Amino acid sequence: MTTPVYTRTEKAQRARLLLKGAKNCSGDVSRIEAQIERIDQAAADRGRREHEAHARRLNEAKDTLAAARVAERTATSREERQRAKGERREAEKRLRVVERAAR
Repeated sequence: MTTPVYTRTEKAQRARLLLKGAKNCSGDVSRIEAQIERIDQAAADRGRREHEAHARRLNEAKDTLAAARVAERTATSREERQRAKGERREAEKRLRVVERAAR
């Protein structure tokens, strides 16, 4: 399950609606609950999309690293091996950056 991602405006609207609902707790609060539910759904959808985008980026970084390792192992000349080694190191750095970006 992914974590909802609220914007600053959504957080403020949600807090205002919760306060308004608490003040009107003896009356009909279905409209307020519906508004809060819409905000929650939008945040949940945003969280799901961000999670999927991160997973795609992570897979791309892993694939790039795997290709760089193979290139390094299959290099035939010293210059080619040095270049492949540098590319592998860059791919490892990129993978660490993407992994750190996870929540």
